Amino acid sequence: MADLRKIRAFARQHGLQTVSVDRARRIVKLGGSVQAFNAAFGAKLKRYQHESGTYRGRTGPLTVPADLGGVIEGVFGLDNRPQAKPHFRLRKPRRNVRPHAVAVSYSPLEVANAYDFPAGLNGAGQCIAVIELGGGYQTSDLSSFFQNLGIPAPKITAVSVDGATNSPTGDPSGADGEVELDIELAGAIAPSAEIAAYFAPNTDQGFIDAVTTAVHDANLKPSIISISWGGPEDSWTEQSRNALNTACQDAATMGVTILAASGDSGASDGTSAPTVDFPGASPYVVGCGGTKLTISGTRVSAEVAWNELSANEGATGGGVSEFFALPSYQDGADVPKALNGFVGRGVPDVAGDADPETGYSVVVDGQQQVIGGTSAVAPLWAGLLARINQSLGKNVGYVNPLLYASNAESTFRDITSGSNGEYAATKGWDACTGLGSPNGAGLLAALRGG
Repeated sequence: MADLRKIRAFARQHGLQTVSVDRARRIVKLGGSVQAFNAAFGAKLKRYQHESGTYRGRTGPLTVPADLGGVIEGVFGLDNRPQAKPHFRLRKPRRNVRPHAVAVSYSPLEVANAYDFPAGLNGAGQCIAVIELGGGYQTSDLSSFFQNLGIPAPKITAVSVDGATNSPTGDPSGADGEVELDIELAGAIAPSAEIAAYFAPNTDQGFIDAVTTAVHDANLKPSIISISWGGPEDSWTEQSRNALNTACQDAATMGVTILAASGDSGASDGTSAPTVDFPGASPYVVGCGGTKLTISGTRVSAEVAWNELSANEGATGGGVSEFFALPSYQDGADVPKALNGFVGRGVPDVAGDADPETGYSVVVDGQQQVIGGTSAVAPLWAGLLARINQSLGKNVGYVNPLLYASNAESTFRDITSGSNGEYAATKGWDACTGLGSPNGAGLLAALRGG
């Protein structure tokens, strides 16, 4: 209460209004003029233009009074530039793919069966949250998709965060592709789970608010959060990176599992040098890498690290963080140092089918599409964990340390071939495919056995 009184006094002093207070999420929202915010935080707000539109940004560092230095963790909302991008890849037309490439597609259920997801389970009693920073879904698309699979559609709830809503654009190559991929994959694997889609603006504030809203949602109570959006970890400000990491830590404390895509542009994450994608790099998140999967009949016949960079169809993200220290659960994983010498957190933790050339057949904006990307791996794993939670009768929650325990690690299908441009897939953990792809039934047995 004393800290809140200090913030209210600071706001009044600078002509700002206290709009709302959320103690559980540790968020105080203020309102006022641009001039008032400039004066309050010592920065100058300006309008900027770039290839995808305009945004509000600032010049100069943000400052707060010394007596609030230990109270305010971050100031968000002044800068509203796009923060993240979706990590999905539409399969390119065949004429643009390298010669002799063999393209196949799978339904989510075919992939689940090949990965031996535990049978007789449907995610009943679970709620899977998907974080979305744009686009939307059409009920007709979802009805068509689940009807094609011959399974009932899950209950889906759209949650508005910071004014964003379920707003399909009609463009399957845009954010709609991400939203419907997430819902269709998670829903196919766990059709009796409720799917909660949290729509937020694509800003650092929107991303943070979406995650904290899902984590603290006392109504829907998600047990699993799937995130298929992100950006290079150095594209985040220190305060926004720390705030979102803290939100993920809160989830771990509250028994909520967060899964996040590791990126679709190889080890560089679309930049000029190797880097990892955030929030997949958070030590409180299960980072999800990608593979190229070949299924014969109902079993896996081959699986390598996803790398279609030569065909401009992406590759699995992965590497070593230069900001987050090596977590204790990776002590025995032989994670190499980051290129700057930092002893950092290795990404990803797990993997699954992500290559567009062996992608998922889904319905987006009225069209049948084949989509890949590590965006698909996060909801695939979310569906698996919903089945596991259902079977165990409790949430696995912060599962990262459990995955690296010897009994669980031994259940993974170790990927030892392929690379993401900088790192090669090798025996054991690697910075392409993590521990490997899942044996769902084996993982359930390992987690049941402690």
